[in-house]
Parts: sequence; C-alpha cells; structure tokens
Amino acid sequence: MTARTSTESARDIPEATVARLPVYHRALTALSEAGTSTCSSEALAAAAGVNSAKLRKDLSYLGSYGTRGVGYDVDYLRYQIAREIGVTQDWPVVIVGIGNLGHALANYSGFSSRGFRTVALLDADPSRHGEVVAGINVRPFDDLESIVAEHGVAIGVIATPAVAAQAVADRMVACGVTSILNFAAGVLAVPAGVDVRKVDLSVELQVLAYHEQRKAQGEPA
Repeated sequence: MTARTSTESARDIPEATVARLPVYHRALTALSEAGTSTCSSEALAAAAGVNSAKLRKDLSYLGSYGTRGVGYDVDYLRYQIAREIGVTQDWPVVIVGIGNLGHALANYSGFSSRGFRTVALLDADPSRHGEVVAGINVRPFDDLESIVAEHGVAIGVIATPAVAAQAVADRMVACGVTSILNFAAGVLAVPAGVDVRKVDLSVELQVLAYHEQRKAQGEPA
C-alpha cells in the first residue's frame, strides 16, 4: 500500500470527490464497528451508496490503498480518509444562534465523534445568556472575538435568522474564522480564502417534492 507523495495535495482532488470522502469514512466506520476487517470496492460502494467505479476513481486521488484479490483494509483506509479530510485532529467550533436549530446542533453527538469540539454557543438575545445547552453556557455574541482568539477557532456555524446571517459572517471573517457552515436562508458574501458550506433543508425537501410529483405523474424520477 502506498500513500500519496508529498508533492500531491488536497487541491488535486475534485470538489465532488472531496464531498464524498466523508460518506466513505462513515461507511468504513460502520463496517469497522460491525467487525469487518477487509472489504471489496463493491461492498464499500454499496455501503456508501455509490457505484464501485466512482468509488475506485475517488480513492485513486488519495493513493493506492487496496490489495488485488483482498480489497481494502477497513481501518487503514478509514484512517487515511480521516487524515485527508482533517478529522484526525481536534477542530474547535463555535455555533452562533441558539434557537431551536442551534439547540439541536449543540446536542448533536456526531460533531464530537468526528473530530469537532464545540467550544462556545453564542446568541445576541440577552434572555438566552447563561442558558446551558449540552453542558455549555450560552454566551453573548459580542464574546465572539475573544473566543476565536482563545481557542484558535477556524470553523463557525451560523444558525441565526436569515436577516442576521451576513452580519454574523462578517464578524466571523473579521476575527479569523475561515470556514463557515451556514444554516440560515440566503447566500453569504465572503472574501476569497473563506469557505462556506450552505445547508438548506427547505431546498432538499423541494427536491424530494419534485421527485414525488414525477412519480405521481408516472414519469421516471
């Protein structure tokens, strides 16, 4: 098995492949927890919900981790993918906006189990300050700068109403946050060098509604 050479970098991996790597990591974790030590590309592809040719192409960007006739070492490949996507280290995260969605995100155990540590919950509403969510005290949004500096936060999560999202993003960027996960409606304007991932549940539901409508009309979805 050989890893990528030092001259290769994550910039060589297509964005679509990067988006699928966490899915492969999750599938490998499930296989490992089930006691599976090796698996074929077909078995891993089925567990991840992709076709095996696409999976092999995606993994080729990371290096050659499979053994002909044997398949993939589940734990080894899981570690290599985790290293590639950066979850072998501890990433401090701050969540801004502690309404219903913010509560749910703060209580989501998947963050901590995948290398993300919530270091602060912030809200501009004084009535929420001092509230304890998932064992963390909700603090004023004005504490953002000191928290980012203290913990070296690079990733911020926005769960505010849409009207406040851009202002929150601006302050995050100004104090050094370079990656933002945005749950608020609307598109954020950020400078070059800042990555934004948009999560819009209503859009996903609308896509499902489209497929349901096609099925109802007897058309292929």
